[in-house]
Amino acid sequence: MTGTVGNRSAAWVKQNRLWRSVFRNPLPQDELGRMATMFTNFFLHILPARVNRYSLKLSATWALGAASAILFVLLFATGIPLMFFYAPTVERAYADMKDLEFVVSYGLILRNMHRWAAHGMVAIVFLHMVRVFYTGSYKPPREFNWVLGVWLWLLTLFASFTGYLLPWDQLAFWAITVGTSIAGFAPVIGEKIRMVLLGGTAVGQGALLRFYVLHVLVIPLLMMVLIAVHFWRVRKDGGLARPERAEGARPARASNPSPPVSTAIGFSPFPPKAAKTYALMEIAHGETPLVSTQAPEEELPAWPHLVFRLLVLFAGIVAAMAAAGYFFDAPLGELANPLRPENPAKAPWYFLGLQEMVGYSALAGGVVVPGLAILALLSIPYVDRERDGEGVWFTSRRGTWLALWSFLGTGTLAPLLTFLNLRFRPRRLYPDIPQYLVDLVNPASVLTLLIIVASLLVMWVTRSRRMAAITLFSAFLAAYIVYTVIGVYLRGPNWILMMPWQTPEVY
Repeated sequence: MTGTVGNRSAAWVKQNRLWRSVFRNPLPQDELGRMATMFTNFFLHILPARVNRYSLKLSATWALGAASAILFVLLFATGIPLMFFYAPTVERAYADMKDLEFVVSYGLILRNMHRWAAHGMVAIVFLHMVRVFYTGSYKPPREFNWVLGVWLWLLTLFASFTGYLLPWDQLAFWAITVGTSIAGFAPVIGEKIRMVLLGGTAVGQGALLRFYVLHVLVIPLLMMVLIAVHFWRVRKDGGLARPERAEGARPARASNPSPPVSTAIGFSPFPPKAAKTYALMEIAHGETPLVSTQAPEEELPAWPHLVFRLLVLFAGIVAAMAAAGYFFDAPLGELANPLRPENPAKAPWYFLGLQEMVGYSALAGGVVVPGLAILALLSIPYVDRERDGEGVWFTSRRGTWLALWSFLGTGTLAPLLTFLNLRFRPRRLYPDIPQYLVDLVNPASVLTLLIIVASLLVMWVTRSRRMAAITLFSAFLAAYIVYTVIGVYLRGPNWILMMPWQTPEVY
């Protein structure tokens, strides 16, 4: 009797005009209802109504793009409550951090989740960019979406960088001091950029307020716009990139010609050998991505196949961040003291590779090499316009070997050049050598030159710009990782090179 009354009450609520004005469609029970739900729901409308089988495979994307978006949402969800307990002033900032730790209920866990989610987003956005490159997912018509992805990666770095200062402890103060000093190395506009960021010549109240506004307002708004356009372009460009004959796109079984959609995770809901024809009136020249790459028999409704996977991923990421926030505290040093510098003063970990190169040469390592790397990333889809290998990891076996040897070769050469520079510095061998030669002959610039030569040689031998791009990108990836590891673990006081188990006295 109780169940019957409950069912009647639920039915009455769902038939009520107020309920129906909010939820236009009931919980979908058939394919038409699933399509209507995806089209009319505000939160689901950003997803396609149907999705290719191959795109649902974990090995196709490793869910890195979705994980990046979920971390962005989690940063919003944890960042807004933190704003209620924080004042961006040098007198209050550090005390508010301590209040979050000892006074505010669950404040420490909330701050920890926000910090680890920020670091996680930096890493996952970068891995997402790596995945997109190695699967050739930047090829036409997806060139502009690759450019948007590169800019989103840079904005992610800048968002984490601006949040680094807000605790106002020794670690944050001197990390931002080093980071903004690197920005000042740019010719002509470097000092102006530094002045704009700091609001003066040193890290102080002006810098804290500007970083706070950038962190909580300007950068998130820019990222929301670019993320929205990024997702929209994925749909308009025909969905996620995939091979022409994707493994997941297999025909339906003849023994079950029309299975219900709820059991069609691995099989097509269309009859076998279905003869489906259609015509498209041409109102503009060109071929639409949807017509050229998608076939109805290779698709499944996004509800529940994609939506369920996203819900599981969301729950997993939130649980992982909550566990990290509970067991691992975000670092918080002593109150910032401009008169007692850290030794060594290090930038945030994701900029330590850049700081390592600046240690060789401020101009070459801080401006020329990073500038060339960003320009190379932005230009990749406009230089490599070959359509072969789209959606295929490394394009071919040759691409796999080139990526492996380029990564291993650069990973070996980068620390070797660093060691040689330590033992045979140009200034030590030739004290009167001009400064511009010192700037040019350093591990970062020499490695960059060798990488460019190697990629051009690969293009000449293979007659493939894609193979040259794989060589160049793999070398960039290895150099970025090696220099970051050196900066994090192998640089001690006064920026001397030392092993992690050594102490300055032993060294």
